[in-house]
Amino acid sequence: MGLCSWILFGFVVGLIARAVMPGEQKMGLIRTTLLGVGGAFVGGFVAALIRGGNWKSPSPAGFIGAILGAVLLLWLSEMIAPSRRR
Repeated sequence: MGLCSWILFGFVVGLIARAVMPGEQKMGLIRTTLLGVGGAFVGGFVAALIRGGNWKSPSPAGFIGAILGAVLLLWLSEMIAPSRRR
């Protein structure tokens, strides 16, 4: 997968993860894309641990795994630094 494909994939996965997660997440296009790309790597890492592959070089996760990884990252970021509510 090329760089442009990763960016587009990450953006779509990040948008879906933000839609699935309850509440309002205030982040722009770049953070949404990074969330999706990070979710793909987290999903690949978890998949490598489950199926017994090499965890040091996880393969990119499938679409569902990437979304689950992005939701996990979004949840962790909300737990670490909750958004300020007025």
